[in-house]
Amino acid sequence: MAVVTTLYLVYLFTPIVLLFIGSFGGTWFNTLLPSGFTADWYLQVASDGSFRRAFWTSLKVCLLTCVIGAVVGTPLAYAIYRAASQKVRAASRIVYLLPIAVPPLVLAFGFILVFSSNELPFLGSLWVLVGGHLVLTLPYLLHTLVGDMRHLRLAEQELAAESLGAGFFTRFRDVVLPSLRQSLASGLIMVAALSIGEFQLSNLVAGFLTRPYPVVLLQAFYGATGFACAATVVLLVLALAASGAGALTARGAQDVHGFSA
Repeated sequence: MAVVTTLYLVYLFTPIVLLFIGSFGGTWFNTLLPSGFTADWYLQVASDGSFRRAFWTSLKVCLLTCVIGAVVGTPLAYAIYRAASQKVRAASRIVYLLPIAVPPLVLAFGFILVFSSNELPFLGSLWVLVGGHLVLTLPYLLHTLVGDMRHLRLAEQELAAESLGAGFFTRFRDVVLPSLRQSLASGLIMVAALSIGEFQLSNLVAGFLTRPYPVVLLQAFYGATGFACAATVVLLVLALAASGAGALTARGAQDVHGFSA
């Protein structure tokens, strides 16, 4: 078992290590490792206007996807969890997990057909891109929230609050939302990581000025290898930063929840 785990870790981290080494290499052509050392590749990425714009676009799209996902996903997950019929809950689960089963390319073509029409000529706008990311990431957030509601036996907590005279909105504000803080933060970590790295749908629905970082990154591989490696490391750091921020948020929510309890 230890050998299998070691081989898996080597297989997983070797490309990442080589990317990091290559981003500081002077030249790299048909060899296992680059020759020379330079930090100029990162300076070139930072000075490239298209990469700077794509970097901030990715951050903007990620933030909007997380905020809208939290606002839409929390009450939607609660409605699915509290559905009276088992059949309704099962059907809802099939529907909200459908975007996971459908390839992003299929969703992207659907977005193109809808938002390139005369009635909705919004293809290439930032909000269409955010909407696409929301469709792709919301199932993961809903699955996390609904699963944790069952695990926390939220219905029993609400029943206890109701027996003390708490109305629906009071229960939702004082029982449901505080109980889900850690679950919501954990789900948003996944949403952020998926949004930062999403390429297939973004490549088809983004406009020239709204291209996120992974889409612009593709053009780097047609140039110098060191530049491509540096640009890829930036994307990796961006994804790790988003996950790290989400993890800190989740830990903070857990600490606050524990203190309140």
